[in-house]
Amino acid sequence: MDNTALTALQYGFDTFYFLVCGALVMWMAAGFAMLESGLVRAKNTTEILTKNVALYAVASVMYLVIGYHIMYSSPEGGILPSLGFLIGAENSVEAVLAGGEDAPYYAVSADFFFQVVFAATCMSIVSGAVAERMKLWAFLAFAVVMTGFIYPVQGFWKWGSGFLSEAGFLDFAGSGVVHMAGATAALAGVLLLGARKGKYAANGQVNAIPGANLPIATLGAFILWMGWFGFNGGSQLKMSTIEDANAVAQVFVNTNMAAAGGLIAALIVARILFGKADLTMALNGALAGLVAITAEPLTPGALQATLIGSVGGVLVVFSILALDKLKIDDPVGAISVHGAGGIWGLLAVCLTNGDASLAAQLLGIGCIFAWVFAASLIVWSILKAAVGLRVSEEEEYEGVDLAECGMEAYPEFTKS
Repeated sequence: MDNTALTALQYGFDTFYFLVCGALVMWMAAGFAMLESGLVRAKNTTEILTKNVALYAVASVMYLVIGYHIMYSSPEGGILPSLGFLIGAENSVEAVLAGGEDAPYYAVSADFFFQVVFAATCMSIVSGAVAERMKLWAFLAFAVVMTGFIYPVQGFWKWGSGFLSEAGFLDFAGSGVVHMAGATAALAGVLLLGARKGKYAANGQVNAIPGANLPIATLGAFILWMGWFGFNGGSQLKMSTIEDANAVAQVFVNTNMAAAGGLIAALIVARILFGKADLTMALNGALAGLVAITAEPLTPGALQATLIGSVGGVLVVFSILALDKLKIDDPVGAISVHGAGGIWGLLAVCLTNGDASLAAQLLGIGCIFAWVFAASLIVWSILKAAVGLRVSEEEEYEGVDLAECGMEAYPEFTKS
């Protein structure tokens, strides 16, 4: 096979691999929808499903119109992005076949598809944290700004060759850029929104509000676990060489082992603390392990990845309990999973990657948190003043399914 034919074959294969991984990440939208709908009360199920399917559509449109350009067409080493629209022209045959280090090795449209599902994932994190009491249209209005501007700006700083990339900040697949960013936006919203009625008693007691469908929540966690192979594996960007194929295989193994370690650790900690095997903590432990390994899923060995995930699983349990102590109500544990897990994952990079710098990792954590929190707080505050964030007390009692969507997910059952 001559070089031209080999280059064309590799380009087609890497583009196909990229698209398949993007499809796996898109499937994570279903995982978030199932996880969150299982962890809220029956009377709020239709609305949380509506949020999840609608935010994916909003993210797709906003990232196409402006977000992708901000993230990947801005000046290298910069802080301020350049504004522009749409995704740009496709690679020419001549550019691909020219070869060399600068030649493209997958289609521009494949890159956009892979990146847009990451933007939607970031926004999906927010939906669970504000569940059961936020107005649907206020949430979707925030999604417009989050996926079109807030997320792409900090994404440009790292993945678009902005100043964090120049500073040596490492985040392979998005423990910070995607997960911590989503948790930070959620935290800003929850602080303005307040807790669900009855969650915290005047004497400081924390009242459990069980979800309506743990089988569905478990299915959602498994879907997310599966989709994460595309999330991390696709971030290798190609696999048409022996080196890249080996790297992708290692990423898959490490991703799986981190989830397993996180689940087992969270299950054990919950058993010690509560005397019972807490399924919801186990599920969040697996997800925290996945978030933690996302910052660097290639350089650890499989046992190291298991341990990194295990620490994430331990942290998420204590983080959920700590937020409840602070009366920060997060119905699904999203802030803890993606926030505590994301920060730990970014720091854990220094344990296995010799190119990592603790100072650069701390800089990245600080800058992403500061930008996303400040920008989100401003947007949430404007929405609160303009249209309000929270449904009425009566609507919250009756359930936001009827108030916001006019239909129930389980009409044949009594509301709980």
